[in-house]
Amino acid sequence: MNHLQPDQIEELRQELQRQLRTLERSGSITSQAAAPVELDQTSVGRLSRMDSLQNQSLSRNLQERKDTRAAMVRSALDRMEKGTYGVCVSCGGEIPFRRLYIFPEAELCSTCAGAF
Repeated sequence: MNHLQPDQIEELRQELQRQLRTLERSGSITSQAAAPVELDQTSVGRLSRMDSLQNQSLSRNLQERKDTRAAMVRSALDRMEKGTYGVCVSCGGEIPFRRLYIFPEAELCSTCAGAF
């Protein structure tokens, strides 16, 4: 983290914490929406059942994406605590502040990220 100034690190830490709070708040709402759909086969039409199942699948996928993003944000905060934040986990090079400003949970430099 030698290439990042203390004020830059603090700005990025605050942004990561804000993102994590937002993800955690929205995650609890989404998990309720992703609860299994109970279908009464006699009272609900076939299209309504299909819509309910599709909505359930979309909610589950959204929750999985939020969980993945939250894990990435937590990982970035852990790297900050360990003093390895801003260092590419692949090549060991520096991740520029402008990349971290846009994508604060980035663990790869632009070159290594482009290789995937």
